[in-house]
This record gives sequence, structure tokens and C-alpha cells, in this order.
Amino acid sequence: MTTLSDFAVTRKWPAQHPDRLQLYSLPTPNGVKVSIMLEETGLPYEAHTVSFERNDQMSPEFLSLNPNNKIPAILDPNGPNGQPLGLFESGAILIYLAEKTGRFLPADPALRYETLQWVMFQMGGIGPMFGQLGFFHKFAGKAYEDKRPRDRYVNESRRLLGVLDRHLTGRDWIMGSEYTIADMAILPWVRNLIGFYDAGQLVGYQDFKQVDRVLQAFVARPAVQRGLEVPPRG
Repeated sequence: MTTLSDFAVTRKWPAQHPDRLQLYSLPTPNGVKVSIMLEETGLPYEAHTVSFERNDQMSPEFLSLNPNNKIPAILDPNGPNGQPLGLFESGAILIYLAEKTGRFLPADPALRYETLQWVMFQMGGIGPMFGQLGFFHKFAGKAYEDKRPRDRYVNESRRLLGVLDRHLTGRDWIMGSEYTIADMAILPWVRNLIGFYDAGQLVGYQDFKQVDRVLQAFVARPAVQRGLEVPPRG
């Protein structure tokens, strides 16, 4: 029978509580999706900081769990059929945890797929586009004299915010009255865009009042407030 100690990642990040789900992450938009979900569900977990400063994400131990060298990743000692399960990709982890707990993903098949489409909207659109905007506005790309690359991502980010804003009109959450993994996937990226990336003025965030209304409700949730701080940077 496989145990956590059989996974190489636990040699670099030993499990103090091997009966708990192990989270390998940082408090980035993708990382906090999973820590927020864990806080919302109340699943016992143990968080491990993957330090980019130390290049932890390129270590053989981390690559053994996520060959794509990105956070977050998890190792669940109580996976399907009672066997440990390692997973990477934040969207896949959200779906797994929702199905494991029976929470934050509607049971009705039509509503389930509608929720998943918005998770994919974040994975394929909001995450990559907001991330590229962050590169060209805040990081090394801001030094480029040619602003056409930056403006491409500004325009696309603004378009995506418009899609979201129109959808949220008359809704409490992305799926209406029900809070789901779609909110946990999308809203940390919106928060990061106007916060850490400081791109609110650039994208005209003040025009997207429905997005901001729902974002404020999201960050007011106690589980979200806790999850945004997990794991501490080390």
C-alpha cells in the first residue's frame, strides 16, 4: 500500500501531519484558489511554502509531483480508493476538492457544467491575460518602449472584465445565488489585477461595478481572508 513517505516531495517538505492533505503553494492568485477552497470546506490540511527565491519549484522533489514546475500542487493521503493522490493545476484541484467534499459544485448536471465553463473561462482567459498584463505593467516588460504588447493585454483584460461584469448583473455570485468554485477561481485574479499588479486605472476598473460588488463580497468571507494568507512566504 502506498503511503505519503513513498512520494519524493515529502523528503523536501516532511509531513508533520501525514493524515492531512498536503498543500504545496504560495499566496498567488492560483495558489490561493486552493487554500481558500480548503478553508471553505474545512478539510484538514498542512501547507508547505514553495519558495521561488530558493527555486524550490525546480527541485527534483517538487518536479516529481508537478513536472510543470508551477504552484499549487497537492498530495491527498486519502484519495480515491483510499490511496494517496498527487495533483497539480489549480482548476483540476478545485474540481477534485469539490467532488471529494460534495461542496461548491452543483450536483445538477447542467449547473455543474455551467460552473465548470466559468472555471475554464478563468483558466484559459482571465489567468493568462491578467498575468501577461502584470508582466508588461509591473515587471520586466514595463521597460519595453513599445507599448503595443502591453496594450494588447490591457484591451483583452478589459474585454474579459466586461464579459464578467455583464454576467454578474442581477447575480450574487457567478452561478447566481450559489457560491462555487467558479468564484474561487476568478475573483483572486481580479483582486490581484487591481491590487498587486496595480492595473485598475489602466483597465478602467471603475467601469466594472458588478465585478467590484462581487469581489467585495468575496473578500469579506472569513474563509477567504484566511486562505489569502496561506501559505506564508518563506
